Amino acid sequence: APPIVQFTSVGRKDSLRNVEDTGEFVVNFAPEGLFEQINATATDFPHGVSEFEAVGVAQEASARVKPPRVAGAPVALECVVHSTLGLGDATVVFGRVVHAAIDEEVLVDGHAEITRLRPLARLGKDEWGTVGDVLELARVRYADWEGERPGKG
Repeated sequence: APPIVQFTSVGRKDSLRNVEDTGEFVVNFAPEGLFEQINATATDFPHGVSEFEAVGVAQEASARVKPPRVAGAPVALECVVHSTLGLGDATVVFGRVVHAAIDEEVLVDGHAEITRLRPLARLGKDEWGTVGDVLELARVRYADWEGERPGKG
């Protein structure tokens, strides 16, 4: 507490300028179905050209911040800037989440289910990741740990 998310801007891109100007941003979990459109938003459009409009990404009003959300994103985290950190030619932006918009279609027992979200992950260069096999393994409570314990003979 508070919930914090971060993104990194390499260079002075519009995302960073907008954050600095408004103190707000939205992190959208882009689903695989928007892959080509989301990739197209990385085009180096001139300053002042809306990526939403240029590539045809539908937008909707956010609940608590001024920047709009991606209408087709199953999860959108509305944030206010907590702090920024300059590292070389990059800036890490930390945001305090003030609202989470979650499509009920991706929820299972009140939790977002990764296989329903199908989020894209920007890896770097021209590479993206998608969800492959999902492994599940329960965590072991220390009280149930059967391995060696410090101080145990």
